[in-house]
Amino acid sequence: MPKQIRLNAFEMNCIGHQSPGLWTHPRDQADRYNTLDYWMDLARILERGLFDAVFLADVLGIYDVYQGSARTALEQAVQVPVNDPLMVIPAMAAVTDHLGFGVTCALSYEHPYPFARRMSTLDHLTKGRVGWNIVTGYLESAARGMGRTEQVGHDARYEVAEDYMQAVYKLWEASWEDEAVLRDRAGRRFADASRIHRITHDGPHFQVDAIHLCEPSPQRTPVLYQAGASTRGRQFAADHAECVFINGPSQKVVRDIATDIRARAVTAGRQASDVAIFTLMTVITGPTRADAQAKYQDYLNHVSEDGALALMSGWTGLDFASLPPDEPIRFTERNAMTSALESFTTADPGRSWTPREIARHAAIGGRGPVTVGSYTDVADTFESWMEGAAVDGFNLAYAVTPETFTDIVDGVIPELQRRGLYKTAYAPGTLREKLNGPGQARLPASHPAARVRR
Repeated sequence: MPKQIRLNAFEMNCIGHQSPGLWTHPRDQADRYNTLDYWMDLARILERGLFDAVFLADVLGIYDVYQGSARTALEQAVQVPVNDPLMVIPAMAAVTDHLGFGVTCALSYEHPYPFARRMSTLDHLTKGRVGWNIVTGYLESAARGMGRTEQVGHDARYEVAEDYMQAVYKLWEASWEDEAVLRDRAGRRFADASRIHRITHDGPHFQVDAIHLCEPSPQRTPVLYQAGASTRGRQFAADHAECVFINGPSQKVVRDIATDIRARAVTAGRQASDVAIFTLMTVITGPTRADAQAKYQDYLNHVSEDGALALMSGWTGLDFASLPPDEPIRFTERNAMTSALESFTTADPGRSWTPREIARHAAIGGRGPVTVGSYTDVADTFESWMEGAAVDGFNLAYAVTPETFTDIVDGVIPELQRRGLYKTAYAPGTLREKLNGPGQARLPASHPAARVRR
C-alpha cells in the first residue's frame, strides 16, 4: 500500500502571511482575519478536505531589518497586524469534529506555569486536537518589545528551550495522576488530593514550584511540532518533536535536513518513524495546466517584492536592501533564523541566489517552492517530493485565501484519493491518535516527557 500524504494548511492570524501583496487580490479574504466567521469558514473547508490540521504560524515583533525600518512591513501588511493565534482555535473546534490545530507559541517570553495551563485548556476544549509548534523567536524587535536590549543568542535560545520543556513536561505529565479526578457527587469529592502532586523544577533558566492548574487533558502534552532546521534546531527536533516543519526551495535542501533529523532521533533513542516531517509548499492549480498558469499570472500582478525582501530580511537578520541585487548572497552568521539563510546559500552549493531572485521566489510562498499546474500535475508534484525530499506531508501555504484551499480540497485531494495516496475518512480519536494510531493519545515511552511520569 502506498504511503499516504499528510496535509496541513499553513495559516497565520494576520493579513499577509507567506505571499506579500496578495491580500490586494479581489478574491482574497485575508483581511477578514479579525472575524470569527473567517476562521470558522476556513475550518469547515479544511475538514471537508480531510486536512490533518491547520498549522497557525505566529511571530512576536515587527519585520524592521529591511532598510532598517518597519515601514515596508507596516505599509504592506507583512505579517502585521498579527493577532494571537490561540484565540481562534476554540471557534474552529466548535464547527469541526476532527481537524487538528498546531499553534505556534514562542517560549522565550512566557513562563512555563501559565503557558502549561493555556495549552491544557485548549486540549480540553478541542477534545485532544491541539498541537504546539515550539519556537524560540528570531526578531530583535520582539526582544525590545519585551523590555530586553537584545534577544538571546541563537544556540543559547535552544538551551533555554530545553529547560522550558522539562518544566512543562512535569506540569503536564507528573502533577495529576490518571486516577486523581473522581467527580464523586455523592461523596462530595471532585479529586483525590493524594494523587495530585506539587512539582518542582529548578533549572538554569526557569523555576517552578506548583501544582498544575488543570486536570489531565485528553493528550496531556499536546502534539509537539517544531520548525527549526539549523544544526542546533535539528537536534532539538530529534529529541522532542513529533512533527517537524522544514522550509526549503528544493528537494535536495529538504531531503538533507529530513535525513539528518531522523538519524539524530534514532541516536536519541527514538524511532525514525516517531518524527513526521512536513515541508512548505504553495499550490496554484485548476482543472487544466492552462487554467493554473492563467491564475498564476493573475496573482503575479498583486505581489510585493519589497514585502518579500522585508520577510526574508527579518527571517535571516540580513538587510537585503544593503546587498547588490544581482550578486549571489553568501552565508554570514546572524542572530536570527539560521536555516533561512542556509537554505539559499550553504545548503545547496550547486545553486546560487541573488537578492533579486530571492525577491521573486519569495513573493509567492515565502521560502518554499510554488507548484503551478493542473490537479494531476500537483498530485504528481506531491508524489515526487514525498520520494525525492523524504517527507511525510506538506504544510500548504495559500496565495489567495480561501481560494487556494478550496482548489486543493475540490481538485487535488480527489485526485490523490484516486491514487490511493490520501485518506478517505478521518481516523477516530485525538490528534496524536490520528497521526499515530488508536490508543496512542499520550506520548510514547521513548519520548523524554515519559521520563517524568509517576
